[in-house]
Amino acid sequence: MPQAGTRTGGCQGMAPVHGISWDDRKRRSVSAMATATALMLSAGALATTAHAAAGTNLVSVIVRAQPTDIAAADQEITSLGGHIQQHISLINAIVADVPAGAVPELETNPAVAQVTLNAPVQLQGDGWGTQSNAYNAATDVNSMYNIEQMDGAHAYWNAGFTGQGVGVALIDSGVTPVDGLSTPGKVVNGPDLSFESQVPSLEYLDTFGHGTHMAGIIAGRDNAVTSVSSSDSTHFLGMAPDAQIVSVKVADALGQTDVSQVLAAIDWVVQHQHDNGMNIRVLNLSYGTDSNQSYVLDPVAYAAEQAWLHGIVVVVAAGNQGNWSNGLDDPAIDPYVIAVGASNTENTMNVRYHRPASFTSEGDGTRNPDLSAPGTHIVSLRDPGSFVDDTYGSTATVGNRFFLGSGTSQAAAVVSGAAALLLSQRPNLTPDQVKALLDTNTHQMYGPTDLKGSGELNLAGVLNAPTPSAAQTWPTSNGTGSLEASRGTDHVVDMNGNQLNGEQDIFGNTVDTTALAAAEANGTAWNGGIFNGSSWSGSSWSGSSWSGSSWSGSSWSGGSWSGSSWSGSSWSGASWSGSSWSGASWSGSSWSGSSWSEYDWS
Repeated sequence: MPQAGTRTGGCQGMAPVHGISWDDRKRRSVSAMATATALMLSAGALATTAHAAAGTNLVSVIVRAQPTDIAAADQEITSLGGHIQQHISLINAIVADVPAGAVPELETNPAVAQVTLNAPVQLQGDGWGTQSNAYNAATDVNSMYNIEQMDGAHAYWNAGFTGQGVGVALIDSGVTPVDGLSTPGKVVNGPDLSFESQVPSLEYLDTFGHGTHMAGIIAGRDNAVTSVSSSDSTHFLGMAPDAQIVSVKVADALGQTDVSQVLAAIDWVVQHQHDNGMNIRVLNLSYGTDSNQSYVLDPVAYAAEQAWLHGIVVVVAAGNQGNWSNGLDDPAIDPYVIAVGASNTENTMNVRYHRPASFTSEGDGTRNPDLSAPGTHIVSLRDPGSFVDDTYGSTATVGNRFFLGSGTSQAAAVVSGAAALLLSQRPNLTPDQVKALLDTNTHQMYGPTDLKGSGELNLAGVLNAPTPSAAQTWPTSNGTGSLEASRGTDHVVDMNGNQLNGEQDIFGNTVDTTALAAAEANGTAWNGGIFNGSSWSGSSWSGSSWSGSSWSGSSWSGGSWSGSSWSGSSWSGASWSGSSWSGASWSGSSWSGSSWSEYDWS
């Protein structure tokens, strides 16, 4: 079976590896079993890892069992000559090697909800590193405590600005309510637009693990914290600990998503930025594709730019392609948004010795990263039971509660938190003014300009800087280009190697980019729960979540899709297993892709 979503060019993201660690290994060329995009998410290659064993061709698969039938599924795998490698309890799944010829029979077993070929996924990150359980944030240069000291978040806290009153939209793989993200009101769930939205037990939750890591960096705050203090190294605190996260889930446990889902998510954020008392001022997008379409035409770049023009600071991971890139990923290519590169602290608090991380995508001399932020070996919140945790927990877990991650996804999350701090100080700033303040007050660091942008984030220098009268004047996008071109080489692919491509969304509906662009400009792309002619979500708030998870009357066009569009390699070498729909009636098979391209897990 051909590999799906393998990148040959640059893409926004993180470190390039599938299946290894987050840090410094993010190379999108790595074939992996799946993470990314990525959050950031985008080069997960769907690979059939077949090998000869006793004359039988075995393939690595992820078997999703029916809710109470895990034992029966185990027995069926064994009876067909398969070998069980791992159980993933959160999503009731089994990783196994089975004879290729037995896959059709396995799929029809009543105990089995879905069979998916193991897919490589990259959320923007790079590798996993071993740490002892006796974790001391004060002595770890790459802890959030020390990052916040180096890049000036503590200066903001000391002045009384902690992100209060600011909402940060996180388009990613969902958020799991672990300590630090579970106090009432900390995380509000927007619609779940992922392939898992039809499974009540998985809806909104981060079965992948990437979104939880990003949310922790941006706005984590341990439940035991009564008052935010810059001298507190014993509790976990993200950059803007009093900001609110609005989670819009688009990627499933395999990090899978299509650009049409990301478009729907961005447009939802724009239309609902003030719903239910929210105040969404920042959008974190650790996602990107290797599209080479001009931003002036590109629909994804246009959607991100429209969010910007509607008053939302859009922070995007630059990409994790390093010297292999052909520029930044899409939508970081749009010059209006803030494109963030990752810096390597070189294990020193002295910022002038920091360098661009080896995996950061290079600019093309015209569009480069705007600035950098620490993005290697970043310690943030762990998502127990997620695929990446089950797969890499033995090497990436830090002090039981935390995980290591590297990539431009993590760097983007740091800057999103910084933007929230700035907006809590100066709530009337425009996105252009926020960008100008962050870009023009940075630390000097080593390295080539096309990788580091203006330098490394320096909030201490921003705190008392005068507010500029900034207004960007780049040519604006019209968004009338090709949706297919936006995908670049990242496609969701079915079990037979058939790609979802062309000018259509995940339901097979034609996407008229000219009409969609006009609706986006007017803030009318969504009509209740309807987007592009299909019911994607409910249309009202229920408690702290956007209610409604039914794809009412819509069926998946094609077969079981499995692709790689999240631009980030944050999940080092893991393919999230969890794209099966238990109890949902899809026409054809279920979608299973690895679009989050990130390798953030170190």
